[in-house]
Amino acid sequence: MTTQPMGARGPMGQAAFKLNYPMSLGVYDSYGEAQKAVDYLSDNDFPVQNVLIVGTDLKQVERVTGRLTRARVALGGALSGAWLGAFVGLIFSMFEDGETLIRILSTVVFGALFGLVWALIGYAMTKGQRDFTSVSQVVATRYEVLTEHNLIAQARELLTRMDPMKAAQAQVAEAQARAYAEAQAAQQNPPQQSAGG
Repeated sequence: MTTQPMGARGPMGQAAFKLNYPMSLGVYDSYGEAQKAVDYLSDNDFPVQNVLIVGTDLKQVERVTGRLTRARVALGGALSGAWLGAFVGLIFSMFEDGETLIRILSTVVFGALFGLVWALIGYAMTKGQRDFTSVSQVVATRYEVLTEHNLIAQARELLTRMDPMKAAQAQVAEAQARAYAEAQAAQQNPPQQSAGG
């Protein structure tokens, strides 16, 4: 399986994310289940280039990885400054003659000092409001598989063969949703009685 990140500047642009009158094939609790359904369609010669997997109900998950202390900030700043200094020193050494090693070491030291001071200033400006490190990710809680309206019958037939129980449950859920929508519409628009009655 290969996935390629595509945005508006990708090979197909925004058109890659559009279908003609998309209809739902099913909603899955994990990306793996949605992928399995699309893989089954592909294995059965369905034109999967007309399928979208859409993550819905997005939420941001942040995992706290540790406590942020002044010493940790100082070390991180010094290390990143040292890397930047080493890079600048290497660039300078390519264009100037003389003591290459001394030039690189001096830019590493200067970069480390600059990174240290800059990181401590930034940390002081937060005033202790975020004394932890973390990584975050946006994840979907459900994944809906969509296909074009003219292919929906073929796709549903294939997925029914893949998992008959899930297909039956989906049909029941769809019928319940339709009945609920009809009841809501009837409640919103009660039948009018004729004035002559």
